[in-house]
Amino acid sequence: MLVALAANLVIAVAKTVGGLVAASPALLSEAAHSVADSMNEVFLLAALRRSRRPADRRHPFGYGKERFFWSLLAAVGIFVMGGCFSFFQGFEALSRGSEEKLSGYVAGLIVLGVALLAEGVSLVRALHQAHRQGRGTDGLRDPALRTVVAEDGTAVLGVTLAITGMALHMATGQVVWEASASFAIGALLVYVAYRLGREARDQLIGEAADPESSRRIRALLEAQPEIDSVEALFTMKMGLDSILVAARIDLVPGLDSERVEEVAVRIKRSISGTITEADQIFLDVTDRPAAEARESPAATGERGGA
Repeated sequence: MLVALAANLVIAVAKTVGGLVAASPALLSEAAHSVADSMNEVFLLAALRRSRRPADRRHPFGYGKERFFWSLLAAVGIFVMGGCFSFFQGFEALSRGSEEKLSGYVAGLIVLGVALLAEGVSLVRALHQAHRQGRGTDGLRDPALRTVVAEDGTAVLGVTLAITGMALHMATGQVVWEASASFAIGALLVYVAYRLGREARDQLIGEAADPESSRRIRALLEAQPEIDSVEALFTMKMGLDSILVAARIDLVPGLDSERVEEVAVRIKRSISGTITEADQIFLDVTDRPAAEARESPAATGERGGA
């Protein structure tokens, strides 16, 4: 995170100076991109710090969802500061037309070349950190790290588009190439912001645990000899490494209260031992008919919305 922030700050200053000197719309679009990334890194650092706060009376389930909130702000920042400004630069370049001058473009291309190298190094480091945290997509469960990887990957592609647009503008004298690069950068940033914002929205609303974890929890419950049936199972991600589990179960007849308590304690320990992220577990003993319970969308795992 700190490496990505330092890289974005240096690159943002270089791109801004180069863009103003060359009056290049593509370079200014990339400057806005880097400024947005720098602010977003600050948001994500705040998320890492605030999400580690212990639970208290006001927030008994902890502050794990702080990561999702700050990730949503980061997505908004990418959209507004990066995407919208890039579209503006594209339209501005087309409106200037032949008044566009190419003085300072060589220096601008050098700045973009250095930026491409720095962004590439930052992306490699972020991917290496994700690989250390888990194989495949498991290493990107952290929304903060996922945002950094998305930002760095987008930055590499955005710089490549800017270099291509500026080079074609210099070669042909047609500003439409650079304007097109600005539009492409804007579209790229809007897409990334949409994806990050949608994921943060789902997690803030209350996203269920992944299907594999839910399946393992249900299988564990159904394997208990004292449980006659599992009427409903509810899960929700409370943070990066925190899952709330609530199960409505029907016990076999003939268990006294002391036995029920022993069974509940054992089951909770089994769940937390099997799914280490399950740190909030609630069992509701009920005789509710199974058909009625399974009609609930939350129990069946049905999803709503887009």
